[in-house]
Amino acid sequence: MTSVIDLYEKLRLAPDETARARIIAEAFEALENRYPHLDYLVTTRHLSETELKLTKEIEQVRLEVEQVRTELKTTELKLTKEIEQVRLDLTKEIEQVRLEVEQVRSELKATELKLTKEIEQVRLEIVQASERTRSETLTAIAESKASLIKWSFLFWLSQMGAILLLLWRLFPNRGG
Repeated sequence: MTSVIDLYEKLRLAPDETARARIIAEAFEALENRYPHLDYLVTTRHLSETELKLTKEIEQVRLEVEQVRTELKTTELKLTKEIEQVRLDLTKEIEQVRLEVEQVRSELKATELKLTKEIEQVRLEIVQASERTRSETLTAIAESKASLIKWSFLFWLSQMGAILLLLWRLFPNRGG
């Protein structure tokens, strides 16, 4: 305590305000040198105030967390409903597509049967046309052969007649 009394005596005996201000500044400097972390000292009042502020903030954060949980549950319920609706919609669409696929398959089978029948009919027509063409070709060949033989026979006869005529002219007196 002697230092505080010394400070008081120096302040009382100081001749003017400038000297007093200088004494006070030196006292603060000595105090700061003695307690360099004096700015960082916390009082019980500061701790209580900080504790109250933190408690209020914790309560606010808890309320916000509870609100977020409630919103999360609400969102989860909405999403669950939407997912179920999407599942139902997709199931309906899948069934519709399956029905369409079955319809297309049956149409395809019907078309396949129709085309198979048409192909068989075309094959039959081709075979018949081929047989007709073969028959006509054979008939034409036979007619050509007959015509050729007929003309060949006439040619041979005329050749023989020409040879006989030539022989008769060349040797007119010999026979008789």
